[in-house]
Amino acid sequence: MEPFKKEEMTTMTSCMNKLYKDGYTENFIALEKGLEAPSANKIYTPENVKIVSFYRFEGESDPGDNAIVYAIETNDGLKGILVDSYGGPYANRKVSQFITEVEDITKKEPHT
Repeated sequence: MEPFKKEEMTTMTSCMNKLYKDGYTENFIALEKGLEAPSANKIYTPENVKIVSFYRFEGESDPGDNAIVYAIETNDGLKGILVDSYGGPYANRKVSQFITEVEDITKKEPHT
């Protein structure tokens, strides 16, 4: 993935367009049982995904406009995005829970 230029990161739309150009074409959906990839008709558990990067966007006039875009890759090579609101009543509990589980797995020490 090419590094973002500062001007490319000014809006959520420009960020998502850049990710799409870089092959992040799946629009993941967080469910109780995992992360759904609708185009592949698959469900991924936290152990099967990696958060490559994330980008936060803050609404200047409305806290309800706060959003975060996750760039995600699966263990079988599927790349896509997951979008969520943050910091308020619009946040999706399923997204937050899934991302926390992925982060917990990433932080664990490797087995020796």
